[in-house]
Amino acid sequence: MNCPYCGHPDDKVVDSRTIRDGTSIRRRRECLGCERRFTTYEYVEITLYVSKEDGRREPFNRDKLRRGVELALTKRPVPVEAIDKLVAEVEDECLRLGEQEIPAKRIGRMVMARLRRLDQVAYIRFASVYRRFKDVGEFRRELEKM
Repeated sequence: MNCPYCGHPDDKVVDSRTIRDGTSIRRRRECLGCERRFTTYEYVEITLYVSKEDGRREPFNRDKLRRGVELALTKRPVPVEAIDKLVAEVEDECLRLGEQEIPAKRIGRMVMARLRRLDQVAYIRFASVYRRFKDVGEFRRELEKM
């Protein structure tokens, strides 16, 4: 792996830990060129597809899921660790289902359930996009449920 700072091709592993219930490994590395440290993650690669409402299928993309969650949490007082945990929980739940293809709506419900407990403003933001509120009345009804 090349150093992200100087591009040097060699590094040494300083620390290695299993994370996410043993399904991933976090490694702290030190560049042998510039001596700066950086973190890498190793995940089990399982091909999982997301089926969209319009019939399209696309590979599950953890980064896309994270961007959606981060967008809902913009300017909210939620630590990065909580975002990491939410994304990992949703990904783990998808994998535990044991299905190769999961509807996007199901993933959306998983995210909404966790956002509702984590930050209610982010929950409403996510729900407004996910559920495609057509008017203020739908939005108000969702707020009243909370």
